[in-house]
Amino acid sequence: MELFLKITAAIVLGLMLFYLWPVYKHWQEHGPKAQRGDWPAAILPLGAVVLLVIALIMAVR
Repeated sequence: MELFLKITAAIVLGLMLFYLWPVYKHWQEHGPKAQRGDWPAAILPLGAVVLLVIALIMAVR
């Protein structure tokens, strides 16, 4: 039964990739282009999350 589930999951993932490939290509060609200031706007919340996780780990110790 376990082998059947693994094979089924592999087939489903393969079909999903096959189905979503045209959508990915469309997004890559027609998606918004990065502008000046996009990276700092993304790094600030990510840094805040990292600091929060570090604070939570330190609180548990």
